[in-house]
Amino acid sequence: MVEELNSGKVMYAFCRVKDPNSGLPKYVLVNWTGEGVNDVRKGACANHVSTVANFLKGAHVTINARAEEDVEPELIMEKVAKASGANYNFHKESSKFQDAGPQAPVGSVYQKTNAMSEIKRVNKDNFWAKAEKDEENRRLEEKRRAEEERQRLERERRERELQEAAGREQRYKARSNEIEAQKRLQQQQEAENRDKEQQQWKEQAEEYEARQRKGFKRSESVEKAQEAASLIAQRAVNPRDIFKQREKSAPADAVTPSQPGKLRSPFLQKEVNSVPSAASPVSPARDAPPASFTPSSAWGTPPASPVPAAGRDSGYNSVPASHGEEANLYEEPPDPSAIYEEPPQ
Repeated sequence: MVEELNSGKVMYAFCRVKDPNSGLPKYVLVNWTGEGVNDVRKGACANHVSTVANFLKGAHVTINARAEEDVEPELIMEKVAKASGANYNFHKESSKFQDAGPQAPVGSVYQKTNAMSEIKRVNKDNFWAKAEKDEENRRLEEKRRAEEERQRLERERRERELQEAAGREQRYKARSNEIEAQKRLQQQQEAENRDKEQQQWKEQAEEYEARQRKGFKRSESVEKAQEAASLIAQRAVNPRDIFKQREKSAPADAVTPSQPGKLRSPFLQKEVNSVPSAASPVSPARDAPPASFTPSSAWGTPPASPVPAAGRDSGYNSVPASHGEEANLYEEPPDPSAIYEEPPQ
């Protein structure tokens, strides 16, 4: 085998030898790495020893060799003897117990029973039985404790899961309530907005109707005013012209001498000297109304007629007798500058 090993290669050898101590067969694995092998190859084959050992099962000793001195038979046998771990040789010791000749007869010797030794032996047996029982009890106790611990952990796990489920349910309910509250608030706001819009629309409609009614009333009043103006334009006699004619026909010398310091008014004299007419067809039981003071054209325009506009056309065509008498009693007022005289100094 030594001759077949090459110093430039990595080689493996497997051989069988006899253990010098026990005489049993031993298997030796030789890992040969020659001195001429480069470092790259050594590094690549460094982990191949375990693979070869698994392939060649049953190797008792593994020897790493680099030179021929490492694989000498004496060195290999020495390493195998050290690896066996026993210095006992069965072949050497067996010769000592070989039959050398006939033996002497075997005799019996009576020995008295020793109670103490028997008690010790019994106590010893009881001790071991008790120890075994205690060991069994201990194992049962450990098993029971382990089961209790497992049950406790299982209960804690279930309680924790129940608490987590309750917490999730509570958070879900709180979230649902919050969402419902937001929805109700949104619906309430939408309802309020709709009510406000309806109220605004209603107010706008009422305002529009009020403007329509106001415009209708204004147009109606305008129509009535136009109708009254057309009726006034259609009448034949204007009362203002009658007053103007009477003012022109009144005598200019009707002014009476006045006393110094005293206001003379023809209206007051007319009111004192006026006598109710008994032949008036309009109001026979009531006194005639006093004639109203009408200033001359110098003071201003005469007042409007108290007769309504609708009946002026027909009322002035046929004047009653009482009105004619009142017209005859009316006198033209004097000039305003001649009514009041300055008292003498």
